[in-house]
Amino acid sequence: MEDSSTVNVEGLHPGTEYTLRITRRADNGNQSEAATVSVFTEPSPPVQITVYQVSSESLSLRWDTPAGEVESYIVTCCSEEETVQELMTDTNSLTLSSLRPGVRYSLHVSAQLKNGRRSTPTVTSAHTKTHLRILLEDLGMEQHYTEKLSLSTILQIDEKTITDELVKCYSDLPWYFLKKLMMVNVTARNVKYTSECDSNCDAASGNTELDLNNLVDSPNSGDMLNPLDIITALFLCSDGFVQQEMALKMSMCQFSVPLLLPNCDTKQCTLMLWAMRDIVKKYRPQSLSESKGFVEDRIVLSDLPMISFVRLGECSLSKSEILNKLLSNSQQYHDTFVHHDMDCGDSPRRISNGLVEITWYLPCGNKNMDLFSEPVAVANLRGDIASFETQYSFLCQTSAAVFVFFDNLDFECMLLTNQHHKAQIFLVGNHQSKSFHLDALEKVATKLGLTNNNIILKTKRMNDADFVTKLRKTVSDVVENSKMKMPIEQMAGIAHELGILVDENSSECQTAKKHADAITAEIQDTLKYKEDQLPLQGQIWKELTCLEKEEIRLRKAGSENIEEYKSDLQVQKQKLRQKQNSYDISNAMTCFINAISSPGIERCYFLKWMRINLDNLSREKLSDLRDQYKKKCKSSENKAEIKDIDRKLSNSSLGTEHFFREMGQIYEASVSLPETDPSRQQLQHLPKLCAELLLDGFPLEIVDGDASNIPLRWVSDVLSQLNALVSPKSKILVVTVLGVQSTGKSTLLNTMFGVQFAVSSGRCTRGAFMLLIRVNEDVKKVLKCDFMVIIDTEGLKSPELAQLDDSHEHDNELATLVVGLSDITIINVAMENSTEMKDILQIVVHAFLRMKEIGKKPKCQFVHQNVSDVSAHEKNLRDRELLLQQLNEMTQAAAKMEKKEENQSFTDVMEYSPDTGNWYIPGLWNGNPPMAPVNAGYSEAVYELKKNIIQMLGNCEASANDISEFTEWMTSLWNAVKHENFIFSFRNSLVADAYMRLCTEFNKWEWEFKKEMYTWVTKAETQISNFGTVAVKSKTPDMRELLTCLKSEACTLLSTWETKLLENLTQYFKQTGGHVYLVEGYKEDFANSARCLRREMESSVFNQLKAAADIRQGMVKLDSIKKNHTKELEGRVCALVEECRKKKVKMTDKELDKEFDKMWTKTVEELSFSKQKATDVCTNVFHYLRTNLSCRGSCAMELLTQKSLKDCGLGPFKYTAEGIFNRFKDKVTGLFNIQSHTMDVQNMSDSIIAACTQFMNERVERKSNYHDTYIQEILRMIDERLQNNQDLNLGIDFEVSLKQHICGVAARKFQKMHKDFIHVNDPYRCLNQNKEKFRADFKDVFHERDQCQKKAEEFTNRCLKPAVEEFVNRSLGPDIIGEMLTCQQFSTRMFFQYSILLDLLSKDDFENYLSYISSYEDYVKKWTLSQIIKHFSNSSTVFEFENQHVQSSINSINTAINKAKMEKSGNLKTFVEDICKELGDKLVISQDALGAFMILNNADQEQFVHWLTVSVNEMGQALRDTFQKSNIQTKLENLHVKPQNELFTRVIGCGEQCPFCKAPCEAGGKAHTEHWTSLHRSQGLGRTRFKDSQKLVVDICSSVVVSDALFSSFRTLFKWHPFKHYREIYPDWRITPDGSLEASDYWKYIMAKFNNEFAKAYNANPANIPSSWKKIKPKKAEASLEESFQIN
Repeated sequence: MEDSSTVNVEGLHPGTEYTLRITRRADNGNQSEAATVSVFTEPSPPVQITVYQVSSESLSLRWDTPAGEVESYIVTCCSEEETVQELMTDTNSLTLSSLRPGVRYSLHVSAQLKNGRRSTPTVTSAHTKTHLRILLEDLGMEQHYTEKLSLSTILQIDEKTITDELVKCYSDLPWYFLKKLMMVNVTARNVKYTSECDSNCDAASGNTELDLNNLVDSPNSGDMLNPLDIITALFLCSDGFVQQEMALKMSMCQFSVPLLLPNCDTKQCTLMLWAMRDIVKKYRPQSLSESKGFVEDRIVLSDLPMISFVRLGECSLSKSEILNKLLSNSQQYHDTFVHHDMDCGDSPRRISNGLVEITWYLPCGNKNMDLFSEPVAVANLRGDIASFETQYSFLCQTSAAVFVFFDNLDFECMLLTNQHHKAQIFLVGNHQSKSFHLDALEKVATKLGLTNNNIILKTKRMNDADFVTKLRKTVSDVVENSKMKMPIEQMAGIAHELGILVDENSSECQTAKKHADAITAEIQDTLKYKEDQLPLQGQIWKELTCLEKEEIRLRKAGSENIEEYKSDLQVQKQKLRQKQNSYDISNAMTCFINAISSPGIERCYFLKWMRINLDNLSREKLSDLRDQYKKKCKSSENKAEIKDIDRKLSNSSLGTEHFFREMGQIYEASVSLPETDPSRQQLQHLPKLCAELLLDGFPLEIVDGDASNIPLRWVSDVLSQLNALVSPKSKILVVTVLGVQSTGKSTLLNTMFGVQFAVSSGRCTRGAFMLLIRVNEDVKKVLKCDFMVIIDTEGLKSPELAQLDDSHEHDNELATLVVGLSDITIINVAMENSTEMKDILQIVVHAFLRMKEIGKKPKCQFVHQNVSDVSAHEKNLRDRELLLQQLNEMTQAAAKMEKKEENQSFTDVMEYSPDTGNWYIPGLWNGNPPMAPVNAGYSEAVYELKKNIIQMLGNCEASANDISEFTEWMTSLWNAVKHENFIFSFRNSLVADAYMRLCTEFNKWEWEFKKEMYTWVTKAETQISNFGTVAVKSKTPDMRELLTCLKSEACTLLSTWETKLLENLTQYFKQTGGHVYLVEGYKEDFANSARCLRREMESSVFNQLKAAADIRQGMVKLDSIKKNHTKELEGRVCALVEECRKKKVKMTDKELDKEFDKMWTKTVEELSFSKQKATDVCTNVFHYLRTNLSCRGSCAMELLTQKSLKDCGLGPFKYTAEGIFNRFKDKVTGLFNIQSHTMDVQNMSDSIIAACTQFMNERVERKSNYHDTYIQEILRMIDERLQNNQDLNLGIDFEVSLKQHICGVAARKFQKMHKDFIHVNDPYRCLNQNKEKFRADFKDVFHERDQCQKKAEEFTNRCLKPAVEEFVNRSLGPDIIGEMLTCQQFSTRMFFQYSILLDLLSKDDFENYLSYISSYEDYVKKWTLSQIIKHFSNSSTVFEFENQHVQSSINSINTAINKAKMEKSGNLKTFVEDICKELGDKLVISQDALGAFMILNNADQEQFVHWLTVSVNEMGQALRDTFQKSNIQTKLENLHVKPQNELFTRVIGCGEQCPFCKAPCEAGGKAHTEHWTSLHRSQGLGRTRFKDSQKLVVDICSSVVVSDALFSSFRTLFKWHPFKHYREIYPDWRITPDGSLEASDYWKYIMAKFNNEFAKAYNANPANIPSSWKKIKPKKAEASLEESFQIN
């Protein structure tokens, strides 16, 4: 109720009709009649309009229903503020159609009520899609319209490139086309996709009914895409380099190429000048047919007439099909242009109308085959010229003639008459067409001034062939008579006038062109230009190459001192580098470096322009030289001239690789400068620039083909920078092609991977180039790599050219390098030329053999090109067998050269099957070039080869290398390749690292085995020691039975561990990581080492068991006697106690002592003590010595009887060489020196004597009895060491005297040990030792004192404590060894050598060096001991081990006590025996102490147990205190297993030393078949001197083995022998040449520093030290150590 005349009603619903009644009420309450009004509330506008399903001509909308009663919705579509459509709908969605493409529409949606009232509209907008955008979306290419496709994207290895899945949807089509096109497959335009309905056809389902309607209603191509649309879309979505690659490949397939590319969105077209820049064509016009000359030119520069074909209106003739017939002869038809009758050719064109395509007809010079005698360009406009006037105008101004196809001409025909024609106009009509009007034609022809010659009609009486012939005749007349010729490059001007874009007008392209032109414009005389602008790579680089090789091969050293000669070569190299550094960087190189430093795309344009410009120049300059070369090669008499022309060809060629080569030399020269030099610092960025280019897909020259060398520092640093640019540890796999020159190797790689190695006829590939291809994520898991590296090489020369120079050696080097770098090598072979083939196979097989011997296992595929028969595989079975036979012959020849004659067949070298290892590839061209397209069979065969290669790479056992590992391989291979003897010169850090890891692993397994056996032997010896005592658990009554049982157990354990070691080895080589495949050649050596270790352990264990058993057996009788004596005394003491108690008088201690002494004396006198008879150890020793020498003949026996063993070994052993000197005095010459030989023998003798003395001392220290196995072991040690030193050529007299000396010493030591043992175990002495204990017990029993605590302490201290100490001493040795093995210096022999030499360098003390060299074994033993002491001196580790063993013993004792308590024997004696029995496997309890403890023992068991537990704990603490206070030296003296000996055995290995410089062998395992060392030294350090001057020799083994120097020794019978053939004399030694000149700097430094001291010590004159040696500093010496031992 309201008082006013207005009212607000709230809470109503929108769009709803409300009826309002209004009444008036008077003051008296009367009410008027109601006035009624009906109103609608304002309707709500629709909300959340969504636009969807937008196409080029329609779009759909939907919106949410607003609140209220809505009758309908009004949708208004506006464009540029004009209403286009207004529609009404009663639903909340609507589709608008008949819209224009690419237009922005404003969309208004209003809600309308029943009364017609509308809401305020909700507005949104939408763009209809263009035809181009819709097509790109269909193709899945929309993102590439803005982010252009790059070459790296389309060339990457992905799943599409290696699978044959059918095209299933539109988005597969562009990738299918690109995949086929990049492999130059002429079927690339067959882009029909297979829908599911196609695959489920009636025939497949077995439907055989007749259904003609179904036949008539066959599907059309309406839903398929026209190939031209796909091509246009790809060109629009690609960058300039992809466009260029596509144009080139399309041209090779004889497809037409886009000349004007339309963009239906912008209505503009682009002249594709840049895209066609790379197309080079060769042809022979009629004028050159007799001379057999040819024209080769870049097509955009060729001055050719162009004939254009266009269409006006509808035309019943297929213009494109007629053009294909026009350009094809009857034998060689090819679809150059896409036409109606091709796959999908009849599909409507959506974006390609307005496309102008171009192709070329090029004659071959044969009148019978050429359709046109002169070359001609043919252009074809797609679509009606009425719609594409710009394109038509362009063609009219650039063509010699324009042929206009029509059916019906407009009378006015303004389009034809208004153009400014430079071209002749020809009208081509179909008289048979219903819409053809002759009068209209006549009017237009008259208007255009055409004659009959300009009109070509297809009449009813004319078939297609006649019509094409007539058309061809007309075109031919135009071509022959036309003066209108215009290269495509010139067309750019006309394009600009007409508003047509030109693709190379981008700022980046033009800037790059300007930079490239600035460089190449200066080139007049190529040879002079190279000398002026690229001086560093010329003669200087070639001289450096020669010096590098001479440094290694030393062929010209003659009689010069090798090290002096090498030092001189180094000086010469430094001078050449200084000469290089003296040049300023030329203008050309400054411009070049600045240009490649520009941003990414500009840099790529620059390099392409450079290549284009330089190729154009080369084409001009080299054609004349090639003609001369061809003429001279016809006669074999012109070798010198051929060589001269070949040199000119090489020098006159100029490509971008020469600029990069110069860049590399600038960088390499700068690296020789000090690090702080500004010139060096300014050039540090160059490798990164090159690495970025490599990542962008540009090739990197690895091998300089002109100098036959690798600029190692440059290439390594580029690859290092590449490694930094890609993700860490990116893996690479390598594919290489090898074969004869000009057999299509580069073409094969280009076809296979879509890459672009240079194949221009400027010249063949020189050297080797690498190129990087990315591997997509979907294939990474299969290939296990991130990049694939493709290496293209120069051809291996044919036999005729090989006669010119030493190119065969170069071929071998190149083949070895690339095969070594490869995971798969493709070998191009030609079956038809057996001579040439044998030459190539010889080179290739040689390379494969070398790889096998250094552990690399590349795979190979033989490719036979130009074999097209479908039955080729079957027909060539005999050829394949012949190939295998030849491969086997080559393998045997190569094996003989490499001195690896165990390789008898090719399959010994690598896995190869004649059936799967050969590929037959048809010829490249399908027909006669230049008009022949690439053969589809070629592309398909190459594709199958590619799939197979990728599958093989995926199945590789070995893991892929990362980039740094690839670099290391390259460096190692190249360094080894430069040596004459590759296999024995190869050094590689990856191999060294893999070998080090294998050694480390094997050493771990070996130690686990030994530790297990040490533990087992300790336990077994404990059992034997407890045999026949109360502690024995075994019920075996006989010692022999126990021994047999233990030996059987040992054999089982040994066999188990041998099997485990071999299984570990097998499993180790199964893993893919860690480059294990590189060291697979050592697998058998390590397996033999495992077997050898088992044999050694078995012999050692059996000897220890036998000695322990025999000694224990001897003790059993003594123990029985002692036991009886103790028992007798116990009875007498008990009787005495009774007797004294009967006196019933209190006796003092003095009186008790008197009674006890009387009883003791009387009893001892009554007991029988038979004295033990001592064995004559000397007799036993002589017996075994005689047995040992019996196989050496009567002479040895006679020598043995000349001197008594007792008289041997009394003084030091001295060797004199009188006998040997007398034998060889006439032959002793040159380097050999008798004093040196004497010293060698004396050192060896001292070493053997020291080892045997150590063995004797260890046995004596154990204070056990003598056993014959001891002398047997000593004789075995002597024999083994004499065997290892056979090269000293020692006679039987030396062997006998040495053995007599050692056996004489041993006999005396062992005799004394035996006597001491008898003395210690004499029953009388043992009894008297216990007299005071008996006295004390007697008094305790007499006084009836409580003995529990005392007896518990006695049992603990006299029985348990010594046993626990002994247990700790037995167990501690292996613990210390295990701890030391965690130290890196003891992990492998190589690391040990590195550590010891580094330690020597740090101490810098001559006496240490002298000791190390002269007494190597002694020094190593002392050094090893010092390392142990150093490691444990300030560490609690040893105490922790001791504490563990003490605690372990206490735990065992407590367990034994508790178990004995459980037995409830009630008898203390039985209780103690139970404890001893329980501890019998762990502790050896002294029987004497136990026997003494047992007598007169009346302790209470329970009390005894209590006090025993207390005593044991106190004992544990006492032992810990003792151990903690004692130093490491004391501990080591008490150990059974001496850590220093075990470590020495590990690091000393086989004990072999280099026959020349005495450097120790570092090979892993003990059974290796080849000895080697990482670092050789000057032979003078091994006492070698010149006979006449007595000066020490400075030559280092690793240098002289590649020189022509000679040596003589006992092994050569003092005849001279070449060092380089040292393996004929020392076949088991491998002396690897130094990896670099700096590798031997360590010993050079030592020799130079201590020259005078060594001379004085050796009683010689100081050596002539090369001057360069004196400049070496300690830091450099240390660096050389790291390099030699591959320490990173």
